[in-house]
Amino acid sequence: MKSDLKRISKFLSLVLRHQPEKIGLTLDSQGWANTQELLEKINKSGTALNLATLQEVVGNNNKKRFAFNPDGSKIRASQGHSIQIDLGYTPTQPPEFLYHGTATRFLESIQQDGLNKGARHHVHLSKDLPTAKSVGGRHGVPVILTIKAQAMFDDGCKFFVSVNGVWLTDSIPVKYIEFP
Repeated sequence: MKSDLKRISKFLSLVLRHQPEKIGLTLDSQGWANTQELLEKINKSGTALNLATLQEVVGNNNKKRFAFNPDGSKIRASQGHSIQIDLGYTPTQPPEFLYHGTATRFLESIQQDGLNKGARHHVHLSKDLPTAKSVGGRHGVPVILTIKAQAMFDDGCKFFVSVNGVWLTDSIPVKYIEFP
């Protein structure tokens, strides 16, 4: 992604996941914003953005962080919100194992407390090792944790899959984590 598109993507993450009020934007209960209103308010805030560029940012984001509704009149972040919204995801049976990429500096805390969502709505998990390694590498030296997802599900824990393939759950107790 070109640097200006990356900058726009980061700004979209801020206003669609965490601080819509920064530009005076209102999200509905499922996190959707009116596309035209988003464009108007972003432009008023000093960031030049047109529909074609917004479509390019959404369409070319390799992590599919954003999505339009079917007619393109609304846009939202796919997951990762720190504000209260209901993404409307249906509980889904996970594969036997999922993966969580983190940095080595967080291992001691995870070994004691498990994985918790913190300020986000869910703990994010990957279905494959390369994705988990990429995520973990953003925070330092990566380490991959194997999550016994099917065992959690069998014990009553709920899992969801976002539109971009990220697996989500509320928390992961230590007993379901395999450490390297």
